[in-house]
Amino acid sequence: MVCSALRRVAHVRVYLVRKASGVSRGHQHQALGSRPAASEFAARGAPGSVVELLGKPYPQDDYSNLSQKVLSRVGRNLHNQQHHPLWLIKERVKEHFYKQYVGRFGTPLFSVYDDLSPVVTTWQNFDSLLIPAGHPSRKKGDNYYLNRTHMLRAHTSAHQWDLLHAGLDAFLVVGDVYRRDQIDSQHYPVFHQLEAVRLFSKHELFAGIKNGESLQLFEQSSRSAHKQETHTMEAMKLVEFDLKQTLTRLVTHLFGDGLDIRWVDCYFPFTHPSFEMEINFHGEWLEVLGCGVMEQQLVNSAGAQDRVGWAFGLGLERLAMILYDIPDIRLFWSEDERFLKQFLVSDINQKVKFQPLSKYPAVINDISFWLPSENYSENDFYDLVRTIGGDLVEKVDLIDKFEHPKTHRTSHCYRITYRHMERTLSQSEVRHIHQAVQEAAVQLLGVEGRF
Repeated sequence: MVCSALRRVAHVRVYLVRKASGVSRGHQHQALGSRPAASEFAARGAPGSVVELLGKPYPQDDYSNLSQKVLSRVGRNLHNQQHHPLWLIKERVKEHFYKQYVGRFGTPLFSVYDDLSPVVTTWQNFDSLLIPAGHPSRKKGDNYYLNRTHMLRAHTSAHQWDLLHAGLDAFLVVGDVYRRDQIDSQHYPVFHQLEAVRLFSKHELFAGIKNGESLQLFEQSSRSAHKQETHTMEAMKLVEFDLKQTLTRLVTHLFGDGLDIRWVDCYFPFTHPSFEMEINFHGEWLEVLGCGVMEQQLVNSAGAQDRVGWAFGLGLERLAMILYDIPDIRLFWSEDERFLKQFLVSDINQKVKFQPLSKYPAVINDISFWLPSENYSENDFYDLVRTIGGDLVEKVDLIDKFEHPKTHRTSHCYRITYRHMERTLSQSEVRHIHQAVQEAAVQLLGVEGRF
């Protein structure tokens, strides 16, 4: 099995290099860093090879699934690029927390970490957050793995345990996160999150509460929909109140007064109770962040057994698209001055409404194929399309499923919408990309083409 797999990888590499040379000849004018080269899959090395990332080598194994397209985004750190819209959102949140929450000595209560490496261990990304083995969020099809023990973080929560273990009790973490997902104007394999955590001692939580000295943080009871088994109801209610008050102040700072807010119960493995915050913006209810009371097991394991706390996480792209009326997530990676100069403001709180660049016409092509009998993942196909087509791919829709009545084989038909954000694409150049997608799907995913 291993030998045949290695032979297949070697064959695919030869195929991809040949195909890449043919594709690249037709695409000398792409300005979004998206020259479609199927050889970008070479990053998915055979077991025994090594990929170097941020100056460190990582041995490849059967879990390695990074493409050069994704690797090229590591280190870009758009959230630290001055006057980038994501930087503006980050700075506005930072400014709010620095001004609103001050420690005993007049210094900011919350510390900020916005340059932590996106390479984390699987323990940091999952186990430290109480995500059990076998949980769907661990799937290879949903994440970018360097190997079985290291990956590109899927959320900034991957740093929670380490920072708590270091003795911190109030912090913000901002960074790029990586997930394999569908392709449309709202999803991109790299996006940016801002995470916040705050812990409270018994004295801090009950200060100012009548007869607070008699209240306790912990008890041994049963878990319910409203609290954990180790928390007293008084402690849980105060933590929840502080969390919701903190977030209400934050979104009011970002969006202005008079905002309608509602809280929706939800589930996260590392908080309970957990909530999603929705805001009514321009007459539409929009989910903007997730939050909750931190699981005490997580807090205890990090060495803060005498404290309770809350955590929340939000997507910077999500907020920026709402606040600045940015219609397509690919724009955040654009280096077009017509986009970037719109956010060159003297005051980070200045209102900005994105003025759309000329929208060039789309070129649409369909692709149909029979699925292999096993091990097919839609996210594998989306990742393949994204790698070859780059940011020319606006969206991919599964428009038809068909099961053959006799053989019971399944066929999928996808509609791929190509659109350059800075010029008009020709059908001829898209045809080269689309053919590369077709051939790579056969070679790498084991599908049988119907084209």
